[in-house]
Amino acid sequence: MGIIKFGTDGWRAIIAKDYTVDNVKRVSEATAKWMLKRKLTKLVIGYDCRFGGKMFCEVSASVFANFGIKVFMGDKFVSTPMVSLGVTKFDADLGVVITASHNPPSYNGFKLKSNFGGPTLPDDIAEVESLIPDTCLGTMQSEKEMLDAGLLEYIDLEQIYYEHIKSNFDLDLIKSSGLVLAYDAMYGAGQDIVRRLFPKAHLLHCEYNPSFLGQAPEPIARNLKELSDCIKNNPSINLGLANDGDADRIGLYDEDGEFVDSHHILLLLLYYMYEYKKLRGKVVITFSVTNKMKMLAELYNCDVEVTKIGFKYIAEIMTKEDVLVGGEESGGLAVKGHIPERDGVWIGLIIMEFMAKTGKSLKQLTNEIYEKVGSFKFDRDDLHITEDLKLKIIDRCASGEISSIGGKDVISTESIDGYKFFLSDDEWVMVRPSGTEPVLRVYAQASNLDAVRVLLDDAHKALQENLA
Repeated sequence: MGIIKFGTDGWRAIIAKDYTVDNVKRVSEATAKWMLKRKLTKLVIGYDCRFGGKMFCEVSASVFANFGIKVFMGDKFVSTPMVSLGVTKFDADLGVVITASHNPPSYNGFKLKSNFGGPTLPDDIAEVESLIPDTCLGTMQSEKEMLDAGLLEYIDLEQIYYEHIKSNFDLDLIKSSGLVLAYDAMYGAGQDIVRRLFPKAHLLHCEYNPSFLGQAPEPIARNLKELSDCIKNNPSINLGLANDGDADRIGLYDEDGEFVDSHHILLLLLYYMYEYKKLRGKVVITFSVTNKMKMLAELYNCDVEVTKIGFKYIAEIMTKEDVLVGGEESGGLAVKGHIPERDGVWIGLIIMEFMAKTGKSLKQLTNEIYEKVGSFKFDRDDLHITEDLKLKIIDRCASGEISSIGGKDVISTESIDGYKFFLSDDEWVMVRPSGTEPVLRVYAQASNLDAVRVLLDDAHKALQENLA
């Protein structure tokens, strides 16, 4: 059996190649043994819309039951935040989500959630990983045996999440504000809850389709052209919202059908939470987030901490400190007053509440942010290159060889997680290998999208020069 490694957000692998029933059993057994070592006895498990999700979930549940662990299992596909919230509501010791999040449809995965309702901490994941056996125990319990023994209980995680939303948002205010929503589920697990919350919304890709029509369900601009066109062709729409496969990430569009990236959403969240809701706390962002967040946080006298890539690092801080806003470039955002978990639907509701309370459009609110920190644009390229070339590029970054990009001198470099090259206070390029896919990510910030595109193209040349 092959070695199984957890990335920045769980174990992910290609279905039928490495993501198999036997390997899911191995990971489940390791998790169960880790739980028993710590005298943990209750677990919540769920699955999203990916191929085989229900089957893999049932296989995993049977392994846990075989070790005497009580399993609360979702009765249908659910989002990752629904499982995380369920862990807290049922006072469970751990959560498991069968999902590969935003990865291509050929993948599935296995996420672990701690008892506080967020990602399991890195040290605990490393310990689970160390316990993965070469082969797993063959004895499995049937559904009837599990139910008869009191080791399996089906629960409605979506209903629990819905009631939680109703108790935290003024849905009547949002609905009566006149806001018209367009929503793209990307065939993911957010489809039913958003349809339930906003039955009059313009819905895209809100059907069960495990193939995702071949599109990786990542809510970034290049994957959401239909949503953008829907808004542009319908002037009544005020806002576009998209979620990834397990609905913990967010994509956003303004009233003109223009993409609003996570950097801007983070700034909007901090602006709303601090100035309108009068809440206080620390700001925690991952390494790839815009430096404009530091500027706004300092304007508000909020402490700022920059972490490695991966929401688990933010979640760990949220469990120990008073965090107002936390987030990462890839669309995983969290705020005070909710579980320490990224949640694309929840963040979308906050933005809608902000718009409803102020009577302002997303573009108007964004312009108010620009008045405080200056305007900027951002984009990212994902380079599918050979492992050899990827390693050579990272070595070049580490050696200090990148001294200029597109004729502009690198004035400073940061290397918290990957390499960020600053060309000015408002222009930077960052390079980092993905922790979940065979991809090299190249990020850039500049004054406008044309300048960002030039900067990314120049970065590709600088990084790969003479490395053929």
